[in-house]
Amino acid sequence: MAAEVPEDEHIDVLPEDLQPDLVDPEEYIFPNNNRRRIPGAMYVVIALGLVALYLIRGDGVLVNKGLLMAAVILGVVGIYSIASGANLDVDERDALKVSINEVGFPVGHASAQMGWRGLMSRPVWRILLYSAEEPPAKRGLVLVDGVDGSVVEALVEANPEDWSDVVDGERIPKTE
Repeated sequence: MAAEVPEDEHIDVLPEDLQPDLVDPEEYIFPNNNRRRIPGAMYVVIALGLVALYLIRGDGVLVNKGLLMAAVILGVVGIYSIASGANLDVDERDALKVSINEVGFPVGHASAQMGWRGLMSRPVWRILLYSAEEPPAKRGLVLVDGVDGSVVEALVEANPEDWSDVVDGERIPKTE
């Protein structure tokens, strides 16, 4: 049961237009990492336009070497954005299947989060899994590459969390 919140207390919530409208989880599609190619291409086009403007107008008061420096910066950022826009081919369900095979125990609860690794910002799914027992005896963290579905890293351990004060899903306060 949710606790009552006083009216004068601020609570962080997503604006209505950002709330996910999930009727069916199959309908939700995680935004693809390759969208960075669009602004990257725009930066490269603007950089080429600045170079062309400098070549046409020459070195003057309004058109000068500062435009060339801006073109170089925009060009480098644009090329990096295009190069780092790897296509996200593995969705969270596929990553979860790979993770379950990797940890080697029956999975109860699991959670998926998108992250990025390395200088080229390669998309990686971070999957946190708990074993199916109540309370869970094991937990695992598996990093699954979002491009090819390979396991980047995996950690499986006994669950160190203390569940002794939880009864029927409710935490019972300890008395001293």
